[in-house]
Amino acid sequence: MQHQNSVFHGLLKHVPWAVFDRLVGEHHADWDDRGLKTKAHLIAMLYAQLFGVRSLRDLETNLKTHAGKLYHLGGCTVSRSALSTANAARPVEVFGGLLSALMAQLQAGCRRKIGDCVRLIDSTSVKLSRLSGDWATFSAGVCGAKAHIIYDPDADQPLYLMVTPSNVNDITAAKAMPIEAGASYVFDLGYYDYGWWARLDQAGCRIVTRLKSNTPFAV
Repeated sequence: MQHQNSVFHGLLKHVPWAVFDRLVGEHHADWDDRGLKTKAHLIAMLYAQLFGVRSLRDLETNLKTHAGKLYHLGGCTVSRSALSTANAARPVEVFGGLLSALMAQLQAGCRRKIGDCVRLIDSTSVKLSRLSGDWATFSAGVCGAKAHIIYDPDADQPLYLMVTPSNVNDITAAKAMPIEAGASYVFDLGYYDYGWWARLDQAGCRIVTRLKSNTPFAV
């Protein structure tokens, strides 16, 4: 019988695998030859997300059900314990870097010319449950995280995401964000830093923000 690709196979074609392989190498994500490979790990977790799998046990069962198709996807069947180990030990930077690459890929297809681009920068606290205590305890007795986002209002999508401990200042995260030359950046008083503003100005960016009452300026 002739092989026919699945919809999931078609979705995976949009993953920039060359970028993914580079990230795997940079972060030594496949250092353990005996463990679950990063590509198979990603495919398994994407499957879980897209098909609403509720637990690692269910994911293990589902992957076994489609064992014959996994070969064509570059994945494999995997045990619940192997998934648990990979989720706990694999460098998250691999997946964060892939997310940024996918955002940039989507952005290139739907953004307007750079001179008209507007970028909204803000942060939000991430609500956590007690299940997050093992990985989100950044200091003694404190369990919390914060998401720092660059948002494109024209495309109605985020372009950049950084997750930090809840006590990291907004401007600290912003200084590590990429700058698009010529874009207009909009942000609030949490990003009040003349040095960072100077970097935006040097890149030809426009700035929209609120000024403190004691800010010295000249027209």
